[in-house]
Amino acid sequence: MSVQRQIVETTDMVKFLKELRSDYGQTRNLYLTLLGLPRLDTVNLIKQVEKGFSFNVLVRFQRNVALPMKEIADWVQIPQTTLNRRRAQGRLQPDESDRVLRASRVFGRALELFEGDAGATRHWLASPQRALGGAIPMGLAKTDLGVREVEDLIERLEHGIFS
Repeated sequence: MSVQRQIVETTDMVKFLKELRSDYGQTRNLYLTLLGLPRLDTVNLIKQVEKGFSFNVLVRFQRNVALPMKEIADWVQIPQTTLNRRRAQGRLQPDESDRVLRASRVFGRALELFEGDAGATRHWLASPQRALGGAIPMGLAKTDLGVREVEDLIERLEHGIFS
């Protein structure tokens, strides 16, 4: 089984990241792994989003990041009643799939920043950040513009720019 397709065990994230780096030389596709998706080119990923992810993609993401489904649903803005309907239908809508993809991208980038420490990643994403004007990254990352801000901050932190 390839590293990309295995289910991430959050207790051994450092080992997983090392394997992913050795397999691909980079962790650029980590967000796909968190969703349990194979390595896809952008066009095929867009097609999957437009079709709507299987509900299992959301379940895999929730398990891999070890956050309660209620927090994930809030982050990707899917009300509980809608979540229950999607579970029964087995598929997310395209806009919901896009928000799940964005959340996975943010979590994956933060996980890289914290070198695979999933606990530190979850804590950082749920804590106010001065560089974001005191906003909480998970709260800010509910919109595309907010995701860009959080990713920009992660990039600055990776390069030692703390403001």
